[in-house]
Amino acid sequence: MRLPGEAEAVVIGGGVVGLSIAARLAEAGVETVLLERGRLGSGASRATADVLRAYFAGDPAGSALAVRSLAAYRRLPGGPPMRQVGYLVLFTAPGQVAAFEAELPGQRAAGVRLELIGAEEARRRNPLVDEPSLLGAAWSPQAYVSDTAAIVRSLAGAAVRAGAALHVHCPVTAVDADTGRVETSAGTVTARAIVCAAGAWSSWMIAAAGVDLPLSGPAVQELLTTGPLPGIPDIPVTLHAASGLLLRKRDGGLLIGMGFPGPGREAWLAGVRNRLAAIYPGVDLSGLRTAVTGPRDAGPSRTACIGRRRGPVPFLYATGFSGHGLCQAPAAGELVRDLYLGHDPEEVS
Repeated sequence: MRLPGEAEAVVIGGGVVGLSIAARLAEAGVETVLLERGRLGSGASRATADVLRAYFAGDPAGSALAVRSLAAYRRLPGGPPMRQVGYLVLFTAPGQVAAFEAELPGQRAAGVRLELIGAEEARRRNPLVDEPSLLGAAWSPQAYVSDTAAIVRSLAGAAVRAGAALHVHCPVTAVDADTGRVETSAGTVTARAIVCAAGAWSSWMIAAAGVDLPLSGPAVQELLTTGPLPGIPDIPVTLHAASGLLLRKRDGGLLIGMGFPGPGREAWLAGVRNRLAAIYPGVDLSGLRTAVTGPRDAGPSRTACIGRRRGPVPFLYATGFSGHGLCQAPAAGELVRDLYLGHDPEEVS
């Protein structure tokens, strides 16, 4: 498809967030062009644990986005599979329990179904846990194993059906937010509004638009897998609060994440192994290997940055999701649409 010379709105980024924005704008009657540097969903959207959840500790606003997004995923025509497994967060220090209890009213007000359970109940829900310091856990039933590739296809289909034009293998090379000029490898398009949803590649575009956001550049996200483990039980998505070790069952084995490897990957991998052995001593780690890697952005306080810079050419952005974009993309699309249309997002359900 040839790149048009003009568009009402240009969305930069073809991951789940950018596709959601493109779909919502097009459905509102906005002539929308989406530009993606590679394939759709080839950035952070390909390096996920395929988990949709509602509870984000310390971030009730992010939880509200996720609750709203879960409802939106269910409404998607030909929407993604959603197998409910629940979300368990293990607490090993009194301060973690106190912080959870302090934010519990705010999380529930955001629509999260959430409770504090004892250590015995936590071990019943995940029999693999053998953490001697376990004091209790947060339990939320609103967590689902899904399929990120299916979500990308669903959102892309919704965008195309609504009239959006999706251009892949079309990296953006320059942005002039004052004139609406967006330069790409395939030519230049002039937009009446620019939307940055470029994930890990957002920082230079945000800076070029004169928006002050402390975003990091691309970081490598790596998920590990154990391979098949005979007899492994069904378990919830489980997070160890102190270390950030996250795991879920996948294909008869475990899918595991624990932050970013960084430049010292071998030390990181050794840390993951040690933490797994301490919390899940009965799990065979002999086959531990890389499952997937991919870029990931990071925003201040690990919360999404969604906003609009006013001017002759509006510059909107939805970035800094810090690995939470899959859970929050549908709501982000609705918020950006409302900002573009001049609605108050707080007043739009």
